[in-house]
Amino acid sequence: MKKSILFTLALLATSVFGHAQYNTCAGRSEVMESKTIQIKDKTTGEVKDMVIEQKVTDVDGFGNAKGNQYDLAVDGAFKGQTVVVLHFYTGENFDFELPKAALAEKGFSVYRFSNAAPTPEVLEEALSKACQLWVISTSTQLLNDDHADVIKRFFDSGKGVYLWGDNDPYHADADFLAKKLIGVDMNGYYSGGQNVTFKSDANKAGMKANHLITTGLEYVFEGITISKINDPNQAMKPLIWSTDGNVVTAIYEDQGQRLIIDGGFTRLYCNWKSAGTGRYVKNAAAWLVNYERFGEAVVSENLGK
Repeated sequence: MKKSILFTLALLATSVFGHAQYNTCAGRSEVMESKTIQIKDKTTGEVKDMVIEQKVTDVDGFGNAKGNQYDLAVDGAFKGQTVVVLHFYTGENFDFELPKAALAEKGFSVYRFSNAAPTPEVLEEALSKACQLWVISTSTQLLNDDHADVIKRFFDSGKGVYLWGDNDPYHADADFLAKKLIGVDMNGYYSGGQNVTFKSDANKAGMKANHLITTGLEYVFEGITISKINDPNQAMKPLIWSTDGNVVTAIYEDQGQRLIIDGGFTRLYCNWKSAGTGRYVKNAAAWLVNYERFGEAVVSENLGK
């Protein structure tokens, strides 16, 4: 009964609020555009205009539609909302400036802790002003049980969490938190480096088409060296399958909570200009706002701070 009520509320929120923050193509990977053509009546010779829908033809070098109007969210939609980032792996000049700039297009600001974990108290204060938390793991665990308690309360409240790892052993805190939150972890060292399209029965690699996160994406970069997601209780839904056939990115959406776990954080700085990365990052953040649950309230709350 509780799940049914939550689902009904989510549908109501989508119908009432969805178009305010989302572009009209939300939830469509292959986006369409209207085109007017002229049709001549063979009998009368009269020429009439006809509007047809066709696949967008203005695409980038990877095959994804050009233009922010094909992202999930409208530019500036989430002005006043903050993404807290625990950025523990900062090697190879990974400064988070590229994701930060992409997120800013949708209105997000970034509050980043780098290299070391804040105290649980400082983290809790930062999260009180945030709509979501991103954790970019390194090879050693920097968070403790007190941090995990703070993050679990944040997650249980419906705020979004994105856990980023990479090839072994660079997923220590992602594993620690994913196990605490939903019983999931990751492992492996697979050399990917490919752009993937839609998953199908004939194609072991790819992404889930027509999800809100894959809005406007027909191709996405899988990452360079990556891990796979281990989900023994099938708590999550696969979002991206890497070219070895394993799940590299998965999403959790249940009881009004949202989480993403990802085994390819190299997408955030290596080969940033490869297929779809900027749009993917923007879409993921927009989805983690959990707008279908909170509607305008979360936007108004953050703007008032």
